[in-house]
Amino acid sequence: MPLRSAPGDGPANPDARVARGAAILRDGGVIAYPNESVYGLGCLPSNERAVERILALKGRERSLGVILIAAEWAQFNGWAEELSALPKSRELLQGRGVTWIVGAAPDAPDWITGARETIAVRRSSHPLACALCQAADSPLVSTSCNPHGMPPARTAKAARNYFGNRVDWILEGECGPLNRPTEIRDAVSGAILRPG
Repeated sequence: MPLRSAPGDGPANPDARVARGAAILRDGGVIAYPNESVYGLGCLPSNERAVERILALKGRERSLGVILIAAEWAQFNGWAEELSALPKSRELLQGRGVTWIVGAAPDAPDWITGARETIAVRRSSHPLACALCQAADSPLVSTSCNPHGMPPARTAKAARNYFGNRVDWILEGECGPLNRPTEIRDAVSGAILRPG
């Protein structure tokens, strides 16, 4: 049975809050959490049912795929191709906070890739998001916390107003300083596909 709780409640200790969020994620839950610029909706990418819940909450088509975030590039093993072989590998591997379009690993599921041969990955620069990835021992789905066509939530209160108890928990915290969603770049050409 999924862990259900009143969104936004929970212990004040950041380590305890991260441990609670990771437990909910491992149990198949969907949470909202702060990221570099806005709140994200997240789950473990290996859980198709949880990903489908997020897509339904947002009104987002499965064919669009979703972004994965991680604390370290090694967490994308099995999800993305070998990153060190890419033309932009040095820039990619040394940085944080940019979403890169890379080749998907052969077994990456279509509920993440949108049935494309590529996958969007980002080494997060947000300390709480990184801590969640480390505690869950997995990359996380990261898609903006908003219904389709609405502005992304930048606070726990806004996330709660959008989704209330339709998510399993909301990790309270401050978003990073970016005013826009993170930049998206092609890891082969370096082309900026979405300005940050």
